[in-house]
Amino acid sequence: MTLYRERLWAPPSLYLATALVIPASLLVFLPISIVTGIIVAAAMEVGVLVLLWAVAPVIEVTDTEFRAGRAHLPRAAVGEVVPFHGAEATTQRGPKLDARAWTLFRGYVRPVVRVEVRDDADPTPYWLVSVRDPDKVVDALRS
Repeated sequence: MTLYRERLWAPPSLYLATALVIPASLLVFLPISIVTGIIVAAAMEVGVLVLLWAVAPVIEVTDTEFRAGRAHLPRAAVGEVVPFHGAEATTQRGPKLDARAWTLFRGYVRPVVRVEVRDDADPTPYWLVSVRDPDKVVDALRS
């Protein structure tokens, strides 16, 4: 059973910014052919939008595992779970980050959750994952 699930979609402003691909493509291909320029510009814009959609990771907590993107952590290996907001989240992603930690960050999602890994065979001390509502992730992992 899924206890928590979110997809880290890019904000609308990023989708809007991808429109800059259109004039860039036109600048390169219009001198060759107007039709080619329009086709390439449209294809490039669609390609960038599909890429943004495809790379948006899913954060999910189920009865059996914690999943962040393609990585899976069994619930039995989940230790202490700590939410971070604001400046402390930035500090966790920067100066306090352990180089051995597994991370999944998105610059447009500020809060993070730190999930301790309790597995003697795993050299990773913890996961640090961007989430929009870290308190809900903590509640789901503690339930």
